[in-house]
Amino acid sequence: MKKILAAILALSLSLSGCQSMAHDKPVVSVAQLVSHPSLNLIRDNFKKEMKRLGYVDGKNIELNYADASGQVANLNSIVNQFEDKQSDVIVAIATPTAQMAARVSKNIPVVFSAVSDPIGAQLVSNLKHPGGNITGTSDEVQIDQILELAKTLTPNMKTVGFLYNASETNSVANLKKAKSYCASHGLTLIEGTGKDITELETSASVLCQKVDVLLSPNDNTVASAMPSLSKTATDAGIPYYVGADSMVKDGGLATVGIDYAQLGKETADMVDAILKGKKAGDIPVKVYKKDLFIYVNKKTLKQLGITLPDSVAQNKKLQIVG
Repeated sequence: MKKILAAILALSLSLSGCQSMAHDKPVVSVAQLVSHPSLNLIRDNFKKEMKRLGYVDGKNIELNYADASGQVANLNSIVNQFEDKQSDVIVAIATPTAQMAARVSKNIPVVFSAVSDPIGAQLVSNLKHPGGNITGTSDEVQIDQILELAKTLTPNMKTVGFLYNASETNSVANLKKAKSYCASHGLTLIEGTGKDITELETSASVLCQKVDVLLSPNDNTVASAMPSLSKTATDAGIPYYVGADSMVKDGGLATVGIDYAQLGKETADMVDAILKGKKAGDIPVKVYKKDLFIYVNKKTLKQLGITLPDSVAQNKKLQIVG
């Protein structure tokens, strides 16, 4: 019995030693809901900025990355793993990821990225003074500006089809903005929803028979299905306006939005500040409302037979892709 107890004690000490080794350098764990260009751009530029700031994975920091493969249920396990690793900071990319990570924010600082409506998602109560142990960057979609662009490129539009996943908080918030804009500009809005690619494709096909243009916010489910959805719209001759530059690159006609690389950089800067002792709740949420770009897909523009008016073609913020 004494030998058994001694063995258990030795094993315990060994495990304890391994655990303490993990704290020789800070542990930063990054989770994203799904792999698609916008979120990947954030992740990749987060990595680049961390390296620029002097953090070398395996040398003076431990960086962990996890992808939930589009399944919200997987996020719970990922956050549990990050908690078990005793992460010093958790980076949560996209709203569902941030909402899941927030449950451990009492013990671990959380920095979110690409959350359209941090207050509506109940992550913070004040953007300038988040409080608590959470902050981050917002990719708030400027619905009014996107629809103003749509009016410029497709001046005869009267009916807007709003395609989204109704279970995504950020998309619901943008739906309200779209409804408000349409109501005040004499436009009719028709909703189309889907919780996966198959359902979204069906909704897109139905909407294309009823509307003059399609509109989607930076919805994660929609973004992951953009190549297919944009083809459906373009084949039907329907201009498809979207919420992110990557969605334009994947075939959407146009958007007014941010450079997602900046979200990744800013997120890394916030993590750096926290690792150097600043409280997450004292760092204001970064919301990009200025310095926005106009993104237009050249191939889609040609397929739809649309000519850019001078007010857009000569805009210094115009970015042609595709």
